[in-house]
Amino acid sequence: MKLLFRISIIAFLLASCAGNKIVKDYKAVPLETTVFEVPYFSNQEIDYVYKANISVYGNELTGIFIAKKINDTTHRIVFTTEFGNKLLDFEISESDYKVNFILEELDRKLLINTLVADFRLLLRSHYTTSNQFDNGEESVYETLDKNKMNYLYVSKTTNKLSKIVHATKRKAKINLYFTSKNDIFADKIIIEHKNIKLKIELNYFNQ
Repeated sequence: MKLLFRISIIAFLLASCAGNKIVKDYKAVPLETTVFEVPYFSNQEIDYVYKANISVYGNELTGIFIAKKINDTTHRIVFTTEFGNKLLDFEISESDYKVNFILEELDRKLLINTLVADFRLLLRSHYTTSNQFDNGEESVYETLDKNKMNYLYVSKTTNKLSKIVHATKRKAKINLYFTSKNDIFADKIIIEHKNIKLKIELNYFNQ
């Protein structure tokens, strides 16, 4: 029994240390809020339109990315070519998704699951926080998302969300970067995978 207890403690400490590699240069501070609200993509009155560039294993795909919050839990995502031809049309919530349309060449389960995970992380409106870290320039809020961790980086100067790191307990899996001049939308977004060669860049389209 004592041996099992010691093994459990060691396993817990190893897992904790692994998880904190993401914020190893930050110090733990008292948690200021248990819910973090993300302002981007939150307004149902706005069509969020971006010029998009997707790079996957050396192949480039450009077009227009449109996101619309259609109710409290769901966003609709449409990706078209620059000439308006539809490539995909998804409805995504935190727990479910629906494929309204996808081009036959893109209709691959692995690709769909990857894009759904990316867009779900991008469009999520709030996170339940569990820990907070600080380095003087940024506050980092740690959240637990099933078996994954999310780290939300907020500038102490502008008080804006600048990055989300989606990670296992050992390493980062997806990085999202936000550049924003206001709290209505992000001017530029980069979604970068660490384990596969996939990068999505979105630049806000001034209509």
